[in-house]
Amino acid sequence: MNTQLVESIYQVIQSLSDEERSLLEEKLYTNQPYPSQEEIIALAETSNVFHFLHNEPDIYTLEDGEPV
Repeated sequence: MNTQLVESIYQVIQSLSDEERSLLEEKLYTNQPYPSQEEIIALAETSNVFHFLHNEPDIYTLEDGEPV
């Protein structure tokens, strides 16, 4: 890891005006592609994030509660 480079960049960022920092944040954090709904669903399906639910008992049915 290049600690000296990180320190230098940090110092430069600290020296920026509020307007320059806003512009930098805009450049860094915009145009970042967000995953689509389909990509998020595929990720959830292929990972084991919700795998624990297979071991949970089915305690609710379609007849429970009121229809929305």
